[in-house]
Amino acid sequence: MADTPAANTVSQEEVVAAMQAATIEVFSTMLSLEVTPAPTLTEHTISTSNTSGVMSIVGIAGVWSGTGGLSCSGTLACKLSSQFLMTECDVVNDDVLDAIGEITNMIIGNVKTMLEDRLGPMGLSTPSVIFGRNFQTRSSRSNEWTVLPFESGEERIYVQMCIGPSANTSRTVRPGFQIPAVLNV
Repeated sequence: MADTPAANTVSQEEVVAAMQAATIEVFSTMLSLEVTPAPTLTEHTISTSNTSGVMSIVGIAGVWSGTGGLSCSGTLACKLSSQFLMTECDVVNDDVLDAIGEITNMIIGNVKTMLEDRLGPMGLSTPSVIFGRNFQTRSSRSNEWTVLPFESGEERIYVQMCIGPSANTSRTVRPGFQIPAVLNV
């Protein structure tokens, strides 16, 4: 009897490898920038420091579900957006927030695609982007986020993911599509 996607698992090392490969690929091909991975962290919540920051998150739904995201300083968000949009972005505005949301969508979408062979089909939500100070996110499903820092020049960008088996895989909207789990952010 073949394993069903619900029975499949993935190790943290496989998630980290997918996050690393997807981030390096998106930065290289879409932003023409190099990033260098730093040691992986495990966090219980994701928060910004006392400086202002930008965070973008997308939900993942399927037999496995969770949240993936990206966070960085406002300065780095402007630099990344300038590269992505091929225009100068000096302040965090709607264009910058949209660009960071799309970069997040590409990175986490690539991670999702890499993991689907092991975990079964998953859907991806529209990105939500937050800009401000002293905020944190958490997932109501899991207490641990895998956080992969990357260095880009003097700045750091953080790619994070919190993913696990869905609580109830028997409920479907239509065959092959799971009801998304509720995520507190």
